Amino acid sequence: MRMMKRILFISGFALLLILAACGDKFESNMSRDIPDIAYTDQNGETVELDDLKGKWWVADLIFTNCETVCIPMTLNMLKIQEQAAEKGLDVNFLSFSVDPEYDSPEVLREYADEYSVDLDNWTFLTGYEFETIQEIAEETFLTGVQKEANSDQVNHGTRFYLINPEGKVIKHYSGLELDALEKIIEDLDNVL
Repeated sequence: MRMMKRILFISGFALLLILAACGDKFESNMSRDIPDIAYTDQNGETVELDDLKGKWWVADLIFTNCETVCIPMTLNMLKIQEQAAEKGLDVNFLSFSVDPEYDSPEVLREYADEYSVDLDNWTFLTGYEFETIQEIAEETFLTGVQKEANSDQVNHGTRFYLINPEGKVIKHYSGLELDALEKIIEDLDNVL
């Protein structure tokens, strides 16, 4: 009987360790649905919510004539894209323009070319009103987007967002800190 209790104890303890390890693999800090979208990409083609489903995505909010945070954010997203490719991770990238009046598909394409973005798995979106991206930023990404007075600049959050194959934003990360880039790759490695 004593041996049976010991076996049950060890088995139960081992199960707890396994479950705890699984819980540490991926910790979500968001749960927001991507709205039903129908926007325009850098090629002038329509991208809808159904196009996002079934794939893992890393998304951000940028604009092409940004004079501050967008450049390092784009360079960091490029690093993630390159590292994901090196590891064979099947992930896609999505950048919403927060200046859709200026960022036409042609401007977005030039921006992508300037940074040598691999557009096979990175989509830049525009084709909506400024108020629309404000609403998406606030309700979906839980961040603000605001035009600066007397300027062509737009204040916006600097996070990267992990979107699951069901079209739900499940985690956010700093888009500026190098440690966060490693965490994104680690999380992608765990879910893919």
